[in-house]
Amino acid sequence: MLAGLIYALLAGLFGAVASSSAKLSLGASYLKELCETAVRQWTAEEDRLTPSVDTTACEWVHIPLRLVCGLLLFSSNAVMWTFFAKALRHSFSSAQATVTTTASNFISSAFLGYVIFGESHALLWWFGISLTLLGLFILYGSSLKDQHLDVKKTD
Repeated sequence: MLAGLIYALLAGLFGAVASSSAKLSLGASYLKELCETAVRQWTAEEDRLTPSVDTTACEWVHIPLRLVCGLLLFSSNAVMWTFFAKALRHSFSSAQATVTTTASNFISSAFLGYVIFGESHALLWWFGISLTLLGLFILYGSSLKDQHLDVKKTD
């Protein structure tokens, strides 16, 4: 039962990594802007007297970075499906695995969106995820009661 929970949480995390990788690989401007910012900071630390910064390397560097993010997308998606299949196998019900993976994906996506893209979510979004988590706790609580009843019936 605990293994199913861990696998479902990991599946949600890798699903969020896959979606963030897709956003990075398909959105060309973000990686280019990130490259230009890094070059500016690096040159500012190196030589504070040079007012102009040459960021022409970022015109082509973002292309291999996008390819790496595309590879990360496919690999993290494969890992996510592997963990989800294991979660289904080790969980008490498929609903537990599905809801846990979904909740983990939402929370991981919110965290990665904040860290990588600087996104913030509205109060309504947090209310919705709270309802999802409440439903998850109710689902796990009822399955634990069912397990205890099944054990008592077999005794």
